[in-house]
Amino acid sequence: MTRPSKRRTPLAPYVILTPAIVLFVLFLALPIGYTVYLAMRRTRVSGLGLGAGARREVFVGFDNFAAALADGELWAGWLRVLGYGALVLVVMLGLALLFALLLDSARVRLSRFSRISIFLPYAVPGVAASLMWGFLYLPSLSPIRAILDVDLLGASTITYSMANVAVWGGTGFNMLVLYTTLRAIPRDYYEAARLDGASELQIALRVKIPILAPAIILTTVFSIIATIQVFTEPTTLRPFTNTISSTWSPLMKVYRDAFVTGDLYSAAATSIVIAAISLVLSFGFLRVVRDRAFGEG
Repeated sequence: MTRPSKRRTPLAPYVILTPAIVLFVLFLALPIGYTVYLAMRRTRVSGLGLGAGARREVFVGFDNFAAALADGELWAGWLRVLGYGALVLVVMLGLALLFALLLDSARVRLSRFSRISIFLPYAVPGVAASLMWGFLYLPSLSPIRAILDVDLLGASTITYSMANVAVWGGTGFNMLVLYTTLRAIPRDYYEAARLDGASELQIALRVKIPILAPAIILTTVFSIIATIQVFTEPTTLRPFTNTISSTWSPLMKVYRDAFVTGDLYSAAATSIVIAAISLVLSFGFLRVVRDRAFGEG
């Protein structure tokens, strides 16, 4: 009677996953863990702060988080970012949807050239785009100022100017996601709608947009995360005007605390608070629309 042989666990999946696991631990898990560690520490100074042992790192628990949540500058930055984000999300996603529907139309001409033209700004680095628009906003250089006679770097217009940079750079990517989804829809749906007497506008509103709902939700979530993390535009435009403070956005406050004032502990706690709020907003939005996105109640 032969004994049943033991089944060997294949090693190939673990070998394939090892590089990804190592990179995840080194560049994501460890930095997050170290950030949490710093957020619960604080430098305590004894005496005049001179001599060996005068400055030492101590455990303070959740004190840094409490200080971050009570910081008025952080919440003022959140209010500015929420206004900026509402403007960017509506305009950028609205234009992306409009362009995707137009490019998917059977009557459009030069569709390949149009797709490349709309997508091209996304390929421009954010710093370069912000600098380019910053020079266009300068009163002494701006052709826009000569036409509109509006100070595009003023206190009342700076949010719109920064939103313009984000919309200009992000519309192409979102348009491409929506357009790719549209191209995957069977053409039979459109032919059936035309046979029923539907116009192209009715097809777009009653067939294409409902099918696009999951892709629209996906791009909205990505855009929410991106606008919460806005940093490049205000930081790059800041030398052009005195209307942008060093704490205009929450991430700018983290940068100031960490690299200007040297308070790494406060910066670490604030960054975790920002991450938590980002998760709440993103998953809260998904929870509200999950029935439409995933067919769940």
